[in-house]
Amino acid sequence: MSVEHHAFHVTEHLPALAAVVPLIGAVAAALVRNGVAAWLVAVAVAWSLPVISILMLGQVEASGPISYALGGWAPPAGIEFRVDQANAYLAILVSVMAAVVLTGAPRSIADEIEPANRAWYYAVFLLCLCGLMGMIVTGDAFNVFVFMEISSLATYVLIAMGRDRRALLASYQYLIIGTVGATFYVIGVGLLLAMTGTLNLVDLAASLPEVEATRPLIAAAAFIVVGLGLKLALFPMHLWLPNAYAYAPSTASAFLASTATKVAVYLLLRFAFSVFGIDFMLANTPAGVMLMTLAALAMIAGSLSAIFQTNVKRMLAYSSVSQIGYIILGIAMVSETGLTGGISHLFNHALIKGCLFLAVASAVFATGAVRIEDMAGLGRTMPITMGAFVIAGLGLIGVPGTAGFVSKWYLIQGAAEQGMWWIVAVIVVSSLMAVVYVGRIVEVAWFRAPAQRAPREAPIELVAATVALAAAVLVFGLNTDFSAGVAADAARILIEGYAR
Repeated sequence: MSVEHHAFHVTEHLPALAAVVPLIGAVAAALVRNGVAAWLVAVAVAWSLPVISILMLGQVEASGPISYALGGWAPPAGIEFRVDQANAYLAILVSVMAAVVLTGAPRSIADEIEPANRAWYYAVFLLCLCGLMGMIVTGDAFNVFVFMEISSLATYVLIAMGRDRRALLASYQYLIIGTVGATFYVIGVGLLLAMTGTLNLVDLAASLPEVEATRPLIAAAAFIVVGLGLKLALFPMHLWLPNAYAYAPSTASAFLASTATKVAVYLLLRFAFSVFGIDFMLANTPAGVMLMTLAALAMIAGSLSAIFQTNVKRMLAYSSVSQIGYIILGIAMVSETGLTGGISHLFNHALIKGCLFLAVASAVFATGAVRIEDMAGLGRTMPITMGAFVIAGLGLIGVPGTAGFVSKWYLIQGAAEQGMWWIVAVIVVSSLMAVVYVGRIVEVAWFRAPAQRAPREAPIELVAATVALAAAVLVFGLNTDFSAGVAADAARILIEGYAR
């Protein structure tokens, strides 16, 4: 009886555990001060989060959205954590990516970070994860800002830990731009509070129709969109991202590329569809057209910049700018098909980019190569790693049979439904440009003679993590029921508004 009672209590507190467990883990990792012990703590915490997230999804599917009142204060007066299908799926994605990256990380981190700083690295990694999970589960607009700052401050430290001296400059650039983004966001939230007297997202959605189309509300929407646009690196607000990904420790790049911008996109989705409403935010204003134009520019400019990079991590970073364009394009279409494409691309891009950055982490460990030219012959000396890179690269291009194809197909369908053939053309051109920059690495790695010195073996745990993500890219490309089905559910929920 007591065991059942105890288990019942734990499941009651799942939304709080999603944010609290990584926070406690971060403190524990900092206190042990030993790199290996801190890694063990981090891995244990990271693998507990997918379990928590899957249990939350089970509860949501069984009995509707979870509303968790912190400290026993009922919302909207008290702070609420709120979980529905859309954010439960994102919580699973973020926690699984963190767990996979951390599992593969230890020897790569030992190679790139001084012994004295390794425990701190894992502590800061978990702190960043705490911020991301908090942003996903909170149902309070100001709490989003609090968790955003936790994850941002941790991210600045993660980037600064890169062994290249330019990592400090990249971190400083991100700090400046990230602070501007957070300030814009919090000004928008302040205006909403002044207009409605509430910060609870469900309450805001109910209160806003009474003050609709007033100038402060339009200003609030603009501030929030710009603030989140900076955080998710929407073109032309992406200038912090290439250096941040290029000079951060390799496994930190893999984690940030597959999670941080995705959570910012989720927040933009939440505000646009659930809080402000589609009509106010996108359909009846120039914002929808503007977002679509910026997304199209991102897809072309990001791909074009990627083609001319010599550093493979910078190339992947510019590719991320382009791929974020695809996700925003799906949002700007304001249709269920387009939104399904955008959300499924959010999932698929996380898998693909995580795999690519982990493959690069293996190459960096084995050869120290970050320049594309230095990767000559790696296909022969590291066939498993570079094979995984090719699979993820095909996903990035959108080849049928990979996850990337599924989401691009939905986006093309969404554009065709609305007669936007120019958007179809942009998707095709951007995908062809991806063939060029992915093809450059494939050509260097597989068709050139290996460098004279034989590389040391990449750590088996890092290769295993890379292969696992490459397999996921294929699985979700062939079995579309799960990835596209999930995205369709989330799209429907968002278009209907906040699930009551």
